[in-house]
Amino acid sequence: MSEQKFNSAMQRHQPCIEKVGSKIDSLYLHIPFCFHKCHYCDFYSIVPSQANAQEKYDQFTERLISELAWLMNTTDAKPRMIFVGGGTPTFLPAENWRSLLAAMRQQGWLDTMTEFTVEANPETVTAELVDQLVAGGVNRMSMGAQSFNLEHLKTLERWHDPRKVTLAVDLARKAGIANLNIDLIFAIPGQTLDDLERDLEVAMALQTDHLSYYNLTYEPNTALKQKLAMGQVTPVDEDTEAAMYELILDRMSKASFEHYEISNWCKPGKPCEHNLVYWTNGNWVGAGPAAASHVDGYRWKNQPSLGPYLSSTDQPPVMDVEHLPADQRVGEVLMMHLRLRQGMPMDRVESLIPNGDWRYDKISELSNLGLLEKSDGYLRLTHSGLLVGDAVLGELL
Repeated sequence: MSEQKFNSAMQRHQPCIEKVGSKIDSLYLHIPFCFHKCHYCDFYSIVPSQANAQEKYDQFTERLISELAWLMNTTDAKPRMIFVGGGTPTFLPAENWRSLLAAMRQQGWLDTMTEFTVEANPETVTAELVDQLVAGGVNRMSMGAQSFNLEHLKTLERWHDPRKVTLAVDLARKAGIANLNIDLIFAIPGQTLDDLERDLEVAMALQTDHLSYYNLTYEPNTALKQKLAMGQVTPVDEDTEAAMYELILDRMSKASFEHYEISNWCKPGKPCEHNLVYWTNGNWVGAGPAAASHVDGYRWKNQPSLGPYLSSTDQPPVMDVEHLPADQRVGEVLMMHLRLRQGMPMDRVESLIPNGDWRYDKISELSNLGLLEKSDGYLRLTHSGLLVGDAVLGELL
C-alpha cells in the first residue's frame, strides 16, 4: 500500500486500499437496526420508525451491497472469516438477508470463507430467518443472552425472555448451524455469586461450542453510565467482581473448555477465528455505518450515521483515520496479543522491545509483581494478572 496515496485520499475522507497484495483476513458487516437501545450498549444502533422501517431496510441493504462491491473491487479481499454485528443483525428481515447474501456470493465474498458468524437477539430468531442464513452460507451464530435472570436483564434494559435463548439455539441447530456462541455479562448491579452460578448452569446446559463472558463496563454516553452518575445503580464491588471471574474460570475449566482469551472460552478447536484476527492485529475491512477497518497498520471507521451512509455512493463516509506512530503500535500489539491466554511469542516480544526500552523494564516489573510470566517461549498474563488484566495491559500502552 502506498502511504502517500493513502494519506492523500484520507485528506478527502476516502479510504485508499490499493490492490497491491494486502491480504484481507476478515470482513465485518455492521447492521445498525435495533428494536430497542439497551442501556449498557455503546455500539452505533438506531430504532427505525415503524412508518418507514421496510423502506430503510431496503435502502440500507442496497447501499451495503454497493459498498461491498466497491470493497471487492479495490482490495485483495479473500477473507476466510465474515462477522456480522450491530445493532441487531437478526432484526433485519429475512428477505433483505436473502438479497444481501445472494449479492455477497455473486461478488465472491464467500469463495474463500470458512467461518461466517451472525450475532443474534433470541427474540428475533425465527425458523424462516435461520433457514435463509444457512442457505446463504452462515455457519456460526452468537446468541446475545447476557443473563438468564429477568431482573438482571431489566437492569440492562435487555428486552427478551430468557427462555427464548433455548428456542433460538434449537432453531439454529435444526437449520444446520452447529457452531454456536452464547454471550453473557457478569457484575450486573444486584447480581450475586449464586445468580452467576445459575446463569452458568443454564448456559452449560445449552451445550454450545463457545462462551463469551464479559464483565459489565459503564461506557460513556450510555444510559447505564448516566444512571451510575445519578446514583440510580450500584456497581458490584471489586472483590465480588473478582470472585465472579474466578467462579467462571473454575466452572469453564471443569467443563473442559479452553480459555483462549480473557473473556472467551471454547471447546477444543472452536475459537472465534474472526476475533482472533482482531487480537493478532490482522487485516480486516468493515462495511456499514460505524464499521471499522484495519489494513497494514492503518485504521479507519465509517461514519456512525445512517443518513450520510445511505446518501454516499461506493466509498463510504469515513472518519477517525489513523496510522499510529511506531511506539504506539508496539503498545497496541502487546495489548491485543496479551489478551490471548497463550500470550505472545517471546521472539516477537524481543524483536519489538529491545533491552533498554521502557517497556522492557515495565515487563520485568510486572513479572516481579506476579502479573506477567515468561513460560514455554511465551509472555502471558498470570492467573493474578488476569484478574486485573485491563490495568496490566494499560501499563504497556
